[in-house]
Amino acid sequence: MKLKARKQAGAVIPTASMADIVFLLIIFFVLTFNIEVDKTQVSLPRTVLRYEVPKKAALVSITDSGQIRVSDGESASLPVTGPEDVVSFAAEIIARQPDKEFVLKADNGVAYRYVDRVIDALKQARVEVVYLLSDQETVDGG
Repeated sequence: MKLKARKQAGAVIPTASMADIVFLLIIFFVLTFNIEVDKTQVSLPRTVLRYEVPKKAALVSITDSGQIRVSDGESASLPVTGPEDVVSFAAEIIARQPDKEFVLKADNGVAYRYVDRVIDALKQARVEVVYLLSDQETVDGG
């Protein structure tokens, strides 16, 4: 009686649970992904002290060319024509959320009169808290 030689089974990596692992990784990255709502590139002025700003604060950016961009803190920033539009934008947000904080991000080369006009526009809209973003190490406190 002649016996047939069995084929040697090669090493196999079990891939049955691979889909579960990929699914868990996708969930992890979706939950930890942080969307940057204001991608305006500015060179921030230096300061001695800087406090942490809220993550969902509304943003107003002024570029070195004088362009103003606004965001409610949850959607992407949009350009506006001037401080008058900042007043209507901020008033609309304050009507929905009276305690909403605003962050003003101005380029280092922007003349202060433009920054002052935007701050006045935020005052007219009855914004209570305005953070001026600067380039410095953040400290805890308020």
